[in-house]
Amino acid sequence: MKLIFIGTSDGVPQSKRRCSSYIIEVGGDRYIIDMGTQTIEDLCRRDLPVESVRLVACTHPHGDHTNGVISFVDLVNWHFKEANPLVLLPDERLLSSLKSWISATYCGKPLRDDLRLEVFGEGTIFSDGNLSIRAIPTKHCENSYAFLVEAEGKKILFTGDLLHPSVDFPEVAFEEELELIITELGHFQPEECTGAFEKAKAKRIVFSHISERRLKNASLSELTYGGIRPEIAYDGLEIMI
Repeated sequence: MKLIFIGTSDGVPQSKRRCSSYIIEVGGDRYIIDMGTQTIEDLCRRDLPVESVRLVACTHPHGDHTNGVISFVDLVNWHFKEANPLVLLPDERLLSSLKSWISATYCGKPLRDDLRLEVFGEGTIFSDGNLSIRAIPTKHCENSYAFLVEAEGKKILFTGDLLHPSVDFPEVAFEEELELIITELGHFQPEECTGAFEKAKAKRIVFSHISERRLKNASLSELTYGGIRPEIAYDGLEIMI
């Protein structure tokens, strides 16, 4: 399993960081978590077949996690017609707006009948025998979730955006053995994660969704949590798991 960090900024693009998006590769299949940037362009630039994308799932409705879904569905609708990913959104308003937007750009022409656009809630939201995702509610905003991803017998936790680690850090991190936790660093200082990470059963910790002011935190490179030194994600980072 390979994880590609497409966008690692917080809510605003930075000079070398775009908004949140991640590609998980399992065998020849690809699964995209969040699409706050034009991830469709990265697929094309990397010569990754759009037809290999099995899933797009967004952790919460904010635009820095969902804006790229419009261009992705647009191109799948009229150009990449052999592609048939499941697109999972956390709010019905996103789904209805997406359908209206795509229809409007084609002067009212309906979407492909076989496009799979759905709304999800808490619990197991996807499983195809290759990879499964469980959505865990967080308090960041209405309809926000963390994702527990399992593939090849290994588990990864994407916390998504949080209200605060002391309030809604997913309990699953303290209960199950995890290969990797990917958590945000846009809404609080890294020191505020200490309580959660010292209890977490994780082999690796990666900070993503990072604000510019957090990157300037002099203590960031010196932090350890229970003997684990967190890594700082950047656009283009690839991790084999």
